[in-house]
Amino acid sequence: MESRLNINVSAIDYDKTSKALTQQLRFLEEMVHGEDDFVMTDSEFAFGWHFFVLSVNRTLIQKLESMMGDDFGKLKGKTTDKKFLTWLTNKVEKKSPRFKVAIKEEMESSKFGIF
Repeated sequence: MESRLNINVSAIDYDKTSKALTQQLRFLEEMVHGEDDFVMTDSEFAFGWHFFVLSVNRTLIQKLESMMGDDFGKLKGKTTDKKFLTWLTNKVEKKSPRFKVAIKEEMESSKFGIF
């Protein structure tokens, strides 16, 4: 079983955000010759926001990192996972305003556990 990065996504517009994320990740899969490297849950609506989880195979992230080379290292974030979130956010924010992403495991282990 492949290792996955689970990303909590919160969005005002689920349809627009999920479509933008799907388009960007499919484009990435085409660039690195990946297939079925991500999956997205249905959303749950609360407090005016849609909450869902995006799960991405780490092999896809590693392929992006090797393809981008030094440019990937210049992205904001200390870890590869954080840099991937920065890359994904930068690509999607023009197509879908008002959404936030966070690493699921970090949210669950946070002091307050709010997400």
